[in-house]
Amino acid sequence: MADEYLRLAYHGLRAKDSSFNATMETHFDPDLPLVSVIPQDIGRVLLNLISNAFYAVNERAKQKIEGYSPTVTVSSRKLENAIEITVQDNGNGIPEAIREKIFQPFFTTKPTGQGTGLGLSLAYDIVVKGHGGALKLESTKGEGSTFIITLINHSPQ
Repeated sequence: MADEYLRLAYHGLRAKDSSFNATMETHFDPDLPLVSVIPQDIGRVLLNLISNAFYAVNERAKQKIEGYSPTVTVSSRKLENAIEITVQDNGNGIPEAIREKIFQPFFTTKPTGQGTGLGLSLAYDIVVKGHGGALKLESTKGEGSTFIITLINHSPQ
């Protein structure tokens, strides 16, 4: 599912801007257990996080930094009683001063007209309130951001 949304987000961005290019990397754990989710909701979360990652690397690419290669990486791994999905970009990162606000409704870092400020707040609600999971952010200025989705595996192995 994550792989499908990675390609969907990439081709959606390229449809709007044919000059956009980025490297897509995937690292999927082949032994993931099945986790009970509402596929449309988790798909919406993945699409939002991946689209934001492509936006971030595209913004950094516009700075024409020598040797910069825009890259978005989507990974999954099995934890003891959960699965973890990460969406990582090598964009500019999210400034520390606003990190605690990014999951709030209507907060956006995008220019007027380019973001509603609802994507990350809805993603947070879907993962945390709707699925009992966790959505965290790790970001380093100038190096990029990683969003980590943790979904609990409630079924016995």
